[in-house]
Amino acid sequence: MKLKLLHILLFIGQTLFAQHKLPVIKASSTIVAVRDDGTLDKNAWTINLELKPDIYTTPNKNKKVTFITDLDSISFTVKPNERYNFIILLNNKDSAYTQIAYLPSNKETLKNAGKYNLNEKNDLPKFTYQSPDNPHLAALRKAFNLDSAAGTGNEVSQILNVLHWIHNLVPHDGEHGNPEVKNAVNMIAVCKKDNRGLNCRGLATVLNECYLSLGIKSRFITCLPKDSLQSDNDCHVINTVYSSELKKWLWIDPTFDAYVMNEKGELLSIEEVRERIIKDEPLIINPDANWNRKTSETIDHYLYNYMTKNLYLFECPMSSEYDSETSEAGKKITYLRLVPLDYFVKSIDKTNRTDEKSKTEFIIYKTNNPNMFWQTP
Repeated sequence: MKLKLLHILLFIGQTLFAQHKLPVIKASSTIVAVRDDGTLDKNAWTINLELKPDIYTTPNKNKKVTFITDLDSISFTVKPNERYNFIILLNNKDSAYTQIAYLPSNKETLKNAGKYNLNEKNDLPKFTYQSPDNPHLAALRKAFNLDSAAGTGNEVSQILNVLHWIHNLVPHDGEHGNPEVKNAVNMIAVCKKDNRGLNCRGLATVLNECYLSLGIKSRFITCLPKDSLQSDNDCHVINTVYSSELKKWLWIDPTFDAYVMNEKGELLSIEEVRERIIKDEPLIINPDANWNRKTSETIDHYLYNYMTKNLYLFECPMSSEYDSETSEAGKKITYLRLVPLDYFVKSIDKTNRTDEKSKTEFIIYKTNNPNMFWQTP
C-alpha cells in the first residue's frame, strides 16, 4: 500500500463521514467477502471498528467491487479520484466506517512513469571504475581465490559463477543493518564471525567489489519505488554488470541469485527489463533463482510484483570502488539518480548534505536522461 495516499484518503474519508449520511449494510460476522472485478475472495476483509475509515484499495478502475457480509451486500463501480463510503453495522450496534478507493497497480505506476528526457545534457561527473590492480581489490581477489570461483569459461559464465558464489557464501538478512566498515573483506569476515548475513545493499556491495577485482566493470544500483522519498521505504539493491563480450549491461541480483532474459534466452539489463515490463513484452528469470536456498522465486512474485514496484527511480555511486560507502570524516560520496519526468519533484539540481555524526558529505546529482545514467564504461 502506498502509505501517503492512504493517509490522504483517511483524512478525506473522515471529513466525508462527518458530513454525509452513508449507506449501511448489516453483518453478524467480522469476515467479509469481496468480489473485485469478478474475482471472489471469501476472506478478503475483516471488519475493523477502530479505523475511520478502514480503506479497501483496488487496482481495477471502472470495475465493480462488491462487499458481501453474511447478511447483506453493497456494490460500487470504482473510478479514479472517487471514494466510496459506507458503514458496516456489526450485530446491529457497532459501526465500521469503510471506504473503497482506486489505487494504481505497480505496473500502471511504472507505465505512467515511463517517459524520460533524452535531450537533457547536464554537465555531470563521469562514472569511474577502480582498477583490479588496486591493492585492496588485489588482496580481495587473492583472499577468496576469486579467479577459481569465476572459472575459466567465457566472460558471461564468469559473471554468473561469481554471482552464485556470493549468493551461497553470504545469506540475505533484511532485518539488520550492515557492518559499519562496508567493504567485502570486512563484511564477509563479520558474517562468518557472527553467523549472520547482509541486507541486499551489503550483498550487492560485496559482489560489486568481487567483480571489480576481476577486472569486470560493475555498479550497485538502488532500485526505488515512486514513494521512496515520501512513505515507502522499501527498496532493493542489485548489480548492473558490464559484459564486454555482449557489449551491454546485465541485471545481476545476489539476494535472489537472479538474472533476467528475453524470450530468446538473451540476458537483459535493468533498463531493458524496465522497458519490457512497460511494453508488456515477455520476460524470463533463471529457474534456479531463490532466496537463501530456501524458497524458489517465481517471475510473478519477483519481477511483476516486487521489482516492478522498485523500478521507478534508480540511484548509484558515481565511483565504483572498494570501500565506497564506509563513512569517515571529510569523505565525499557522490551519487547519480535517474528520475522519470512524472516524478513530483521536478528539479534535477544536485543536493548536498553532511552527516552530523560521521562528517561524511553526500552529493546527489540527478538526471532525466537514461543515457547519462546507463552510459557504458
